[in-house]
Amino acid sequence: MITVARVYDPPNPDRVFVDRLWPRGIRKDDPRIGHWLKDVTPSNDLRKWYHANLDRYDDFVARYREELSDGPAATALTQLRTMAESGDVELATAAKDVEHSHVPVLVDALTS
Repeated sequence: MITVARVYDPPNPDRVFVDRLWPRGIRKDDPRIGHWLKDVTPSNDLRKWYHANLDRYDDFVARYREELSDGPAATALTQLRTMAESGDVELATAAKDVEHSHVPVLVDALTS
């Protein structure tokens, strides 16, 4: 089962942190992070583009799906899918607006 949480929530042993940037106010050894899978996140270029174009979420989704289909992101997605197939996985993010972040796209990629 795949669930989503904010990284600031209490720790979970099944947690995978899925943001490219380290969250503010969290130490590197904080147990709330769990496993950090940075390669499954949007590239720096796409992340910066989206932050400058928040009104273009549909374009962001299409670009992120394309990134997930090739290279390190595809490898990381396969790794995450394997983790999800063998047990529960909690995707953790520091995003304030989780609904309009990369996380729903990632959940969709994992479940389809």
